[in-house]
Formats: sequence, structure tokens, C-alpha cells
Amino acid sequence: MIRIGVWLGDRNEDRDWIARLATLIPGARVEGLAEAVPDTLDYALVWAPPEGLLSRQAALKAVISVGAGVDHVLRVADLPRHLPILRTTGPDMVQRLREYVALHVLAHHRDLMDTDARQARAEWQVFVTPTANRRRVGVMGLGRIGAACAQTLAALGFDTAGWARSPRDLPGVRTYGGEAGLAEFLDRCEILVCLLPLTADTADILNAGLFARLAPGAAVINAGRGGHLVEADLLAALDAGRLSGATLDVFRTEPLPPDHPFWRHPRIRVTPHIASYVDPDSGARVVAQNILAFDRDGTLPDIADPGRGY
Repeated sequence: MIRIGVWLGDRNEDRDWIARLATLIPGARVEGLAEAVPDTLDYALVWAPPEGLLSRQAALKAVISVGAGVDHVLRVADLPRHLPILRTTGPDMVQRLREYVALHVLAHHRDLMDTDARQARAEWQVFVTPTANRRRVGVMGLGRIGAACAQTLAALGFDTAGWARSPRDLPGVRTYGGEAGLAEFLDRCEILVCLLPLTADTADILNAGLFARLAPGAAVINAGRGGHLVEADLLAALDAGRLSGATLDVFRTEPLPPDHPFWRHPRIRVTPHIASYVDPDSGARVVAQNILAFDRDGTLPDIADPGRGY
């Protein structure tokens, strides 16, 4: 019998995942991680678990992240470091990110922030934006999801480039790799999309120095992690006109506090970490398949590399 504990930080959400996994893995015992008897679980399905939950389960075979990122697991101080961490990706998650990135790149490309402001003033003003092939867009992070998003933008006609820590070959997308390629990549970007994993190397990467390299009036979209962004630097760049706008889906503190200046800034669009939400229906199918495969073979393509942080 496979024994699974679930912790997502919301009891209603936990119950939904528990119910779905129980139907997808016949004979499995699925319960709340916090309520499970110590040393009785094989797998822990988690998002940002508090300290003390994982370390009390000495029989665990693996920890499963509800999402592609694993930084929320790696920062748990008492995480048993020998445990494999399985990432959760799948076609629905990739599709949602493709939709989100396309939507917000198009919104910045077609100046919808200015259009919304003119509507609020009942101001009719015709303006012309360039066609997509004349707009240079860059995607930081070319893993499975980032690559799909970059190719989606290229299919829409955008002059699309991508950057990753190592060189990649991506049809239809100009690619750059490593520190040597970063400056040239940034210099061409009019709209920058961050889909990087959060690691020691990428923390605070969206900062004043990076903004200064982008094309004047560039826009920034962050759907990676809140820890990528130096918040004060973004506000300063927007207020100085160095950047024209930003769409932010991830934040250092979530939920974003009601008094945070991002909520009311006229050049920032806030979305509540929904770019690629892993829902119980589609996500549980991926998790169940991964658990069954890992339990059978002891390996999986979506095992994270803690040394790299993703």
C-alpha cells in the first residue's frame, strides 16, 4: 500500500487533493501530512511546508512539489537532504503558462495600460502600435515551460529570443546562454518575460542594472518567483520612465499585503500567482502517474537537482 501525506497550506485544498489522489491510486492511503502518524508515509505532496512536517516522516521515499519549482521545499531548514524531490509539470500547466505569457506580452505590446487609462478619462485617442514582428521579446528560462512559451510568442510573430544558463537550440527562437550571452540578450529586449527557477544565481536578477540594459521603455513580466525581483528597483525604474510597465504574478510575500505599493501603481498589473496554477483535477493525474512510476522504478525525469536548485 502506498501512503501519501498532503500539505498545501489550505485545508479545503488539501481535502480536494486527498480525494482526487485516493481515486487515482487504488488502495493508497492519502491523508493530511500534519495529521499523519510519524514514520508512516511513503510520499509527501507539499507546497511551502513548515518545518517539522517532513523531518518527522523518516520513511519517506520522496517529496513531491505541487509545481515545477522546488525552492519552497529546499528552503525548509530541517528537510531531509537525501530525499528526492519530484517536480509537478504536465500539459495543462504548460498550456496555462503559454496562455498567460501570450496574454500579457500582447497587452504590453498593444499598450493596454494606456488604453485603460484613456477609457477611465473617457478620452478617445487613436494610436498605432508596431506589428509583432517588429517587437523584440525575450524569455529568461528555457526549460520545458519556458521553451514552450518562447515558441508560442514566436508563432504569434514576435521577434523572440531566449536566455538560459547554458546554450539551447530552439527552433524559431534566437537563443543565448550563460553570463557571456546575457548582456546581448538583454540589450535587444523590449518586453522581458522571467520564467527562471529561483536559485542562488538568479535571486534578485531583476534589478536596476538589468533594467538599465533593456530597450528604453521596455516592459517586464515576472511569472518566475518573487525572489527574482528587487521591488524598489522596479518602482524606481517605472517612476523614472525607464520601464513602461510591469505584470507581476509572483511576490516575495504571498498573498501580497493590501498596503503594498504594487497594488495601486498605475504601471503595474498584479495577478495572484495564477499564471499556471496546478489544480486538483489535472494536477492530481500528473502526481499520481509520477508516484506510481517512481514507486515502480525509483526514478523519474522530473526529479529536481538540489545542487542547481531546480
